[in-house]
Amino acid sequence: MWRAILLLLTVALFPKPAPAQPPRADLLIRNGRVLDGTGNAWFYADVAVRAGKILAVGRLPKDYPADTVLDARGLVVAPGFIDVHTHIEDDEVKQPTADNFLYDGVTTVITGNCGSSRPDLRRYFAFLDSLHLSVNVASLVGHGTVRKEVMGRANRTPTEAELGQMETLVEQSMQAGAVGISSGLIYVPGTYTRTPELVRLARVAARYRGLYATHMRNESDSVRQAIQEALLVGREAGLPVEISHLKLGGQANWGHAADLLNLIETARQNGQEVTIDQYPYTASSTLLSTLLPDNVQADGRDSLRVRLARPAVRKSVEAFLVARLRKRKLRHFSYAVVASFPPDPSYNGLSLEAINQRRGRPHNARAEAATILDLVLQHDAGMVFHGMSEFDVQQIMRYPFNMLASDASIRVWQEGVPHPRGYGSNARVLGHYVRELHVISLEEAVRRMTSLPAQTFGLTDRGLLRPGLAADLVVFDPQEVAERSTFTQPHQYSVGMRYVLVNGQLTVRNGQHTKRRAGQVLYGPGRR
Repeated sequence: MWRAILLLLTVALFPKPAPAQPPRADLLIRNGRVLDGTGNAWFYADVAVRAGKILAVGRLPKDYPADTVLDARGLVVAPGFIDVHTHIEDDEVKQPTADNFLYDGVTTVITGNCGSSRPDLRRYFAFLDSLHLSVNVASLVGHGTVRKEVMGRANRTPTEAELGQMETLVEQSMQAGAVGISSGLIYVPGTYTRTPELVRLARVAARYRGLYATHMRNESDSVRQAIQEALLVGREAGLPVEISHLKLGGQANWGHAADLLNLIETARQNGQEVTIDQYPYTASSTLLSTLLPDNVQADGRDSLRVRLARPAVRKSVEAFLVARLRKRKLRHFSYAVVASFPPDPSYNGLSLEAINQRRGRPHNARAEAATILDLVLQHDAGMVFHGMSEFDVQQIMRYPFNMLASDASIRVWQEGVPHPRGYGSNARVLGHYVRELHVISLEEAVRRMTSLPAQTFGLTDRGLLRPGLAADLVVFDPQEVAERSTFTQPHQYSVGMRYVLVNGQLTVRNGQHTKRRAGQVLYGPGRR
């Protein structure tokens, strides 16, 4: 009896505390099929967000407190996509809302690719902080930019003093927060660079735990040798290698994707950290001047004009262009289509063959080569080059250490006739290659768009659905998601991205951009 009385008194005097109320969420996503970014199978769960971070993931109580609740029934909830290869410089002010990326599920972009970045990244990051984009931005330091700062467009090996100046500039960029160094070895002045120079500068990036991202020296006839050079730079400099937009250009090279992937996989098996990225199209896009021989482009446009004014030089360059076309087993430059030509926008969307005919010239390759030189002397046109095999695209896509990339800018609505990859790369993979063709699984596609790029570029607080990480999220309909952009009508946004959160802010709601600009600068691990 006394024990019972004592127990009653204890309960009365010391009641069991009520369960602690969970912290109130700013936003709660209910009933979604969660793909957490690891590549594991999806599972049903709720996701709570508070103060820009993921607060909780799991089966949360029905009375879980939240200011805003979104019903994701029938939808997939995933980390925000990370586009590892972009060129947003010059377009941030024109379109700070970055609609083309947000409607494609992208919450973070890596810029400064192909050897071209802002020369002063500390100033650039301060500019981005004041501008407030709708997406997060990380940047590489461009080798070509650094070389131009020291040597201009000179076609020669740098002196030791010049190389020392370039090393200092790379170090300053890495201390400012660059995630690595990029090269563009088909562009002037990168094309004049020898491998030892790349190794020296990559070693600086390695000291700050950066990577080496390369638009290789060749992506067609000598692509194997170009991969070997990239791997050599990584081994000699002691840093990870990221091969940009791996492809096989030119009909003569089609069908050899497996050989390239075996070369890369062998390097990985031997302990070298190497990844690739890819845009899911059979056409590339770059400048018209890349068709010209390297030597005629040295020392700037004035020098180019002087050289091409010499009949013998012009004749030899035209012959070079015709020979290059014949190597593709083509009779006309129909595969090359103008995306942007400011002196005459009516050329946008036309092939070089069609432009040559519009100018009333003979319908042959030599006349088309002359037209190419005339255009380059007026203004370096942005181009779309159709020249890859769908079979190779799918082969490369199956490689597990391959990330998705758009290789695009922030698209300005109705400006030019750009490559559709800037509007629909992620949606194309999710809709066409996952849902329709089953090239890769949905879980694997999301991993390639989230945790793999976050790991590769050292973005340690992104890429996974984990409590405490940044609340970059995308909620999409796996049955509806699709690209709408085409080569002839590129200015069309992707569909199916129902909600997109950037740093916890609802930036796309019910498929519509809210115009919020909550993006941040994301810094590399070597920032000081």
